[in-house]
Amino acid sequence: MIRFLTWLALAVTAGTPAMAQRRPATVLAAASLQESMNAAADVWARRGHPRPVLSFAASSALARQAAAGAPADLFVSADMEWMDYLAARGVLASATRVTLLGNRLVLVAPRASTVRIALRPGVDLRQALGQGRLAMADPAAVPAGRYGKAALERLGAWNDVAPLVVRAENVRAALALVERGVAPLGIVYATDAKASARVRVVAVFPAASHPPIVYPIARLKASRNPEGEAFRRFLVSGAGKAVFVRYGFAAR
Repeated sequence: MIRFLTWLALAVTAGTPAMAQRRPATVLAAASLQESMNAAADVWARRGHPRPVLSFAASSALARQAAAGAPADLFVSADMEWMDYLAARGVLASATRVTLLGNRLVLVAPRASTVRIALRPGVDLRQALGQGRLAMADPAAVPAGRYGKAALERLGAWNDVAPLVVRAENVRAALALVERGVAPLGIVYATDAKASARVRVVAVFPAASHPPIVYPIARLKASRNPEGEAFRRFLVSGAGKAVFVRYGFAAR
């Protein structure tokens, strides 16, 4: 018995340094993934892995950071364009790019608002805004803003509301403007609206009014951390995607 306990103690001690050397994966993820990616990281940690380090911002900002050599393992974009941006610069690891999720675009208002709008061709958003502004992510660079501008152009409303747009740095910043009542209306993802108890969905943009909203994931070529690839494989698995579905995303 004493000999067995001695062996067990040595085995545990021998395994400790290896566990200590495991570094958590670092993930650059679109701002709209905050709750869902944190939940996925929690599940991963419960499986005995170091909890990933998560950095959230606009996909445009994160892609530029990755292209500049920011130390990270994975990039999850809210559109294809910023993933293409990194692919064109040779930053992505071969054969690791996968389309992970889908989403919908919605028009939101503060919870107490009674405004009613039908998002169809010829919609008069300017009248609905009154003296207020329309909050949305910067349409010049941020995916949610690009999708929003495309939808408004398709509905024939962009030219009227463009002067009234408040260009936020990311979709969560746009959501915050509506939550605080700074803007009477905002364009965000359906999952952002679901994550907030302070806004309500006024209308859902027709899917055909904008490019499909997709979230690709890829490992960065400079990553040398095995946890990065392991976490990527978990996220694209059925179990990983199920986490995001609980938060309103569509699995791809």
